[in-house]
Amino acid sequence: MNSLGNIIVGQSGGPTAVINSSLAGVLSAGLKLGYDKIYAMQNGIEGLLKGNYFELTDYIKSDSDIELLQRTPSSYLGSCRFKLPEPVLGNEIYTALFDFFKKENITAMFYIGGNDSMDTVNKLTTYAEMIDSTVKFIGVPKTIDNDLVVTDHTPGFGSAAKFVATVTKELVRDSLVYDLPCVTIIEIMGRDAGWLTGASALSKGDDCEGPDMVFLPEVPFDYEYVKNKVAELQKTKKALVIALSEGIRLADGRYVCELGGAGAKDAFGHVMLSAAGQVVANMLKKDLGIKTRAVELNTLQRCASHCASLTDMREAFNVGEAAVKAAYDGLTGKMVLLKRVSDIPYNCVTDTADVKNIANLAKEVKRSMINENNDHVTQEFIDYIQPLIMGEVSQFTVNGLPKHIKRGNN
Repeated sequence: MNSLGNIIVGQSGGPTAVINSSLAGVLSAGLKLGYDKIYAMQNGIEGLLKGNYFELTDYIKSDSDIELLQRTPSSYLGSCRFKLPEPVLGNEIYTALFDFFKKENITAMFYIGGNDSMDTVNKLTTYAEMIDSTVKFIGVPKTIDNDLVVTDHTPGFGSAAKFVATVTKELVRDSLVYDLPCVTIIEIMGRDAGWLTGASALSKGDDCEGPDMVFLPEVPFDYEYVKNKVAELQKTKKALVIALSEGIRLADGRYVCELGGAGAKDAFGHVMLSAAGQVVANMLKKDLGIKTRAVELNTLQRCASHCASLTDMREAFNVGEAAVKAAYDGLTGKMVLLKRVSDIPYNCVTDTADVKNIANLAKEVKRSMINENNDHVTQEFIDYIQPLIMGEVSQFTVNGLPKHIKRGNN
């Protein structure tokens, strides 16, 4: 029997509650299909360039380890935010990477991540074509932002959405404690896409009114409208809850957070978003003379494995397995995607698409999923997202707390 060679997997970008379930899927499929060794990058492609990699099976040795890995949040392999240069023959970064692939007999690489990670997969595929390399490159989708195009949704989103909806429900309950006019503002992640913020609307039900207003970055934020609506609603309802995205913008394109003095930029030239909720809370307090508070979910929504969606965890595992099968079948330059077959009953299958049609693009919430007043989501949004949060993940616990798998300094 001919050797399949070795494979290598890495994680990149922000973590999720189920990113390690995709890693478990890659490992599981790699073992079943008979690859010789399964390597892992430490801190993504950036770590690999520094020579940091190891055999995954030295640490994940049993079925019980794989089960625990799936229930461990954040990136087990560590992550990075490293942007590869454009592929040019002879570039020292690409030369180093492909020399490594040849030395270690790597026949396929799998990269678990979002937009920037798919850019990495695309560039490596392009360079491989330039030098006639047979190494296969497959992207494994991951992001709580749900902003990858082509795929119905992204693994990691369902669990984050479940957490957002759960916390919103609890904060709505908390807001009712005192008999006085107040506004609670929940700031939720989302620079350009409001999928996570819209998930707050799932909290509405027989036992909860849900948020009174929901504001997404896809539409302009009108403070005067918000102020007037708060004043009107509080004539009959004292305690209000507003959910908004960190990336909400004014009609002139400025981020709302910039009104509070924010505006510093990161290495890629993006405004570092912070405290949009606090800015709005301060303005309402000043203009209406009411009690306000801002709750910023921040990184809490990324790794809440105690509130993970079973559907999400299973789909994350499935895309990891599907990636290895795609490379085994000879595919390269692809990203695995989730294709919704039906809503009732809910059913999603895996497929693949050219990563070049996905990298560096962002999927926004459709206009039909936002109401006419731009202050809430529609039933279409609810119907789309509801199946993704279904199912509970049983936790392995020690001393009353969830048990996580740990490797070295990870």
